[in-house]
Amino acid sequence: MRNVLCRTGLAAATLIIASPVFAASSPSDPLGSVMWDALRDQYFAGAPVVFDDAVKVVAPASAEDTRAVPVSVDATALGRVVEMVAIADLNPFPLVLRYHPGTAAPYIATRIKIQQATAVRGAARTADGVWHVSGVLVDAAGGGCSAPPVSYAQKDWADHVGEVQARLWPAAEDGVARLRLRIRHPNDTGLVDGIPAYFVETLRVEAQTPRGSPELARIDSLEPVSENPVYSLDVRPPPDASALVLRGRDNQGGEIRATIPMPPPGARPAMSVKAIDPLRSIGQ
Repeated sequence: MRNVLCRTGLAAATLIIASPVFAASSPSDPLGSVMWDALRDQYFAGAPVVFDDAVKVVAPASAEDTRAVPVSVDATALGRVVEMVAIADLNPFPLVLRYHPGTAAPYIATRIKIQQATAVRGAARTADGVWHVSGVLVDAAGGGCSAPPVSYAQKDWADHVGEVQARLWPAAEDGVARLRLRIRHPNDTGLVDGIPAYFVETLRVEAQTPRGSPELARIDSLEPVSENPVYSLDVRPPPDASALVLRGRDNQGGEIRATIPMPPPGARPAMSVKAIDPLRSIGQ
């Protein structure tokens, strides 16, 4: 088993925690997590941090399925956001993902694995370098991170790795369009003996335009994202975009790609399913 401390170990840097008015005193963690000090230094080292209810984290108070717990982080109240993170404090791998919204709205929803009852946090970094943090407590029976993926019980699971199902809603008056993605992938944490970690690592959403393919948003995901990961994003496609293009890879070098046509105003959501070579990254 890999050394979990590589993700949860203490950082040497000193961090100044600011209150919402940047007072000199350091506020205590409102969720009372025993891991907060270590995680703060690990993931926000050197940057000011405030606990801020403007960041809305939504997750169930009690997890029905610890392998797929729905979580959303909404930082739209902050305005311009440069980066977002999701953290499950007591997971073997606390950092769930980093989201770079680019021109998209600072909102992301997904499903995550939870190993035990834990604080689940969302944080958003604004252009001034301040991290705004909020979170909720999620009760759980445990074991979500160490359970083998259900996919492995299916004989043809490798034939479907990398398939993408996507739905894109027409843009609203403010130019924001809801994009929902589902990717067929075991997203294995590697915590089961003899099974290496195998998970989607990076996803990029680009716009297909006559002028090129500008990046709209990027997700850097890690082991705690659920099997067959699902994401909801609020992107802002350029007016001349004919489609959105999803590009990604997993940690074994497998590529993910799908094209989602832009629906006209008032139309039903556009659908896209894209299968890729199933042998590209399973060690064959």
